[in-house]
Amino acid sequence: MLVMRPAQMADLTEVQRLAADSPVGVTSLPDDADRLREKIAASESSFSAEVSFNGEESYFFVLEDTESGRLVGCSGIVASAGYSEPFYSFRNETFVHNSRELKIHNKIHVLSLCHDLTGNSLLTSFYVERPLVNTSWSELNSRSRLLFLASHPERFADALVVEIVGQSDEAGDSPFWDAVGRNFFDMNYSEAERLCGLKSRTFLAELMPHYPIYVPLLPDAAQEAMGQVHPRAQISFDILMREGFETDHYIDIFDGGPTLHARTSGIRSIAQSRVVPVRIGEPVKGGRPYLVSNGQLQDFRAIVADLDWVPGKPVTLSFAAAEALGVGEGVSVRLVAV
Repeated sequence: MLVMRPAQMADLTEVQRLAADSPVGVTSLPDDADRLREKIAASESSFSAEVSFNGEESYFFVLEDTESGRLVGCSGIVASAGYSEPFYSFRNETFVHNSRELKIHNKIHVLSLCHDLTGNSLLTSFYVERPLVNTSWSELNSRSRLLFLASHPERFADALVVEIVGQSDEAGDSPFWDAVGRNFFDMNYSEAERLCGLKSRTFLAELMPHYPIYVPLLPDAAQEAMGQVHPRAQISFDILMREGFETDHYIDIFDGGPTLHARTSGIRSIAQSRVVPVRIGEPVKGGRPYLVSNGQLQDFRAIVADLDWVPGKPVTLSFAAAEALGVGEGVSVRLVAV
């Protein structure tokens, strides 16, 4: 059985194995033992902290195969994007140029460097092994974070953002980076992202152009890459779009990938999830898959289970499912349909 749970320091070696296979651009999951150790330590501290509002906390989850003990995925939430440093994005804007004498009226697409999204909660570090892409396990790896957020809303902002990895090729080159960022840094895209993963994105962002960039002046390849998704990030993008995230207003400053944004209260897994009491028994066959979480904090657990649940009634879990969640008869769980 696959179970989503908070990461522990004992997971470090397995987490680094996942990080080594993650796409270029996932700077929140660097292939570096020291940074990953810091990431897990910060998460453990956040889970144990008493929190009444979103601050500097970060929560890191892993997807474990309980039979083998092997990790097959991970994902995270940062309580406040840009809490200790600005969270930069390019904002899509339209400038109007008008000449009465020539009777010309032009609307020009521009990109403006901003930190509008600073303070929102941030979904990060999504990775799932390739055989699990396009399965309910990908849903578990991504959406279980939202069930955690629904159970602990005081720890997070009233809006969520997520940066989706943009286009780059196998050589580590990005059309958008080559047209914009590379003019200010003597390094290719993969080197810049690796440096950001080991240090910080802010010091690079601070050297990016602070005046609007006129999109028609960019090469065609860079314009076409804006808002496009890396093939290996498509599953994460698709899941979050079904959750109700919007994608039109912001793009990543390095690879031009879409930056998604949504009000927390309107996200599907939060708005449609329900808290129901548990009965332990043999579930009726022929049910549909649900994401089920125990709603706890440090002992948070989430699974996928086939259930024949009727709204307004208790949910029947198998003994194995209840054991995986760490719940007993009468205890409440939070669930939402896959």
